[in-house]
Amino acid sequence: MACIIDGKRISAEIRAKLKVEVANLKAERGIVPSLAVIIVGENPASRVYVNNKKRACDEIGIVSHEFALPCDVSQAELLSLIDELDHRGDVNGILVQMPLPAHIDEKAVIERISPIKDVDAFHEINVGKLMTGNFKFLPCTPAGIVRLLDESNIDIAGKHCVIIGRSNIVGKPLAMLMLHCDATVTICHSKTLHLDEICRTADILVAAVGRAKFVTADMIAPGAVVIDVGINRGGDGKICGDVDFDNAKEVASYITPVPGGVGPMTICMLMNNAVTAALLQNDDLKR
Repeated sequence: MACIIDGKRISAEIRAKLKVEVANLKAERGIVPSLAVIIVGENPASRVYVNNKKRACDEIGIVSHEFALPCDVSQAELLSLIDELDHRGDVNGILVQMPLPAHIDEKAVIERISPIKDVDAFHEINVGKLMTGNFKFLPCTPAGIVRLLDESNIDIAGKHCVIIGRSNIVGKPLAMLMLHCDATVTICHSKTLHLDEICRTADILVAAVGRAKFVTADMIAPGAVVIDVGINRGGDGKICGDVDFDNAKEVASYITPVPGGVGPMTICMLMNNAVTAALLQNDDLKR
């Protein structure tokens, strides 16, 4: 029976430390980290994510600014708002909630955000810094995964990490981060042959494919660590991950649940990036 990696507990502990750090920054140096979140349209899932981020900011003491734009806002208007926020000294981090309406070029939006305020770490400059290891910001979900492993005393160095999924948000940056942690990394995707066999060679198996219960127990090596990034709705209407949790936990040594595993860590790492941005913009990164 696997040990359950409790993302809720670990994220709560990290948020508590961030709250103390933010309070000290305000009291000792007058620095109050701030985050601007732009949401376009009324996508229900996006609204939930934005509300969760606002609650996390309020809890930690980070000032949050929300900019809700109509779904028919022009790309020029959105880019103009980003430019305004880039020049505001009272805004340390800028996040544009994805997805955006089809008429807006997401890449152009991401590249318009100053790299030093890019708390999602999606800008090409921050992606390049992750490649070279010279990073200040890390993409939130990959950073949360590594932090979960670290807080659970799971050694990454020398392990074979198999990642199912090659997205720019999770799969690719996580592969780079795992390499920096001295893992041997295999990325699998929809064209991968003999996927089951490759998965069974993993010491650490990460499922980020976006298909409910895609990873079954027979794809997992006995004693492997299983990290489930997926958030899906199963046939019964309940939230579930990319892993068949009930059966996988009988094979794995450690496993993350859905919900309550990677999800809470993603927002937690966003808050960490907002504090990092405030320190960078005040020429201080002694963390």
